[in-house]
Amino acid sequence: MNDELFDFQQLEANIVNKSLAQLSAGDMDPITKLRALCLSRGATGINGLGRIFRNMDDDGSKALNEYEFTKGIKECGLAVSNEEIKEMFRSFDEDGSGSINMTEFLLKLRPPMSQARLAMIDKAFSKMDKTGDGVITLEDLKNVYTAREHPKFKSGEKTEDEILTDFLHNFEGGRGNLDGKVTKEEFINYYATISASIDNDEYFEFMMKKAYALE
Repeated sequence: MNDELFDFQQLEANIVNKSLAQLSAGDMDPITKLRALCLSRGATGINGLGRIFRNMDDDGSKALNEYEFTKGIKECGLAVSNEEIKEMFRSFDEDGSGSINMTEFLLKLRPPMSQARLAMIDKAFSKMDKTGDGVITLEDLKNVYTAREHPKFKSGEKTEDEILTDFLHNFEGGRGNLDGKVTKEEFINYYATISASIDNDEYFEFMMKKAYALE
């Protein structure tokens, strides 16, 4: 497997630094501030927040009321006041219904991307999801890649399964609840964050092609 699949640290560091600078500067609307707070956690910041919210969605309604939203923000440890959380919720609750659709919330929260970038991410996901069930698992990866050239496999530090599992965990975000299954939403959210640190569409496309051996 290409090292690029495991090594986006520099790009991630860039977006963390950029978002921290944004937060220091202040003067942001609620959605932009929440996005910056998530991005300051790195490439899985948005997925981590999404995972916390999903765990709270006991009735499977895929909607959050203000209480659930407030609890989720606090559980994620984001540095915002109660009044700011209320303002954030009102910004997402555009129709004033008292609840927000979780999928639409995450879609609005992640950094915007061009159609060209979304198409490249979709292509990479399709290649990885060998079974076509909408989820990338360890078995999918084994059908696409080998980790035998990875330095930690060669040194005997990790098995091939452990290396591939580490790769899956890159996308999942949050603390714990690493189920070894990467949904398309998690995959897109991860690369939306990486994308935010890359200004040029052509470079983003080059990076994805190189990482996933795409045509």
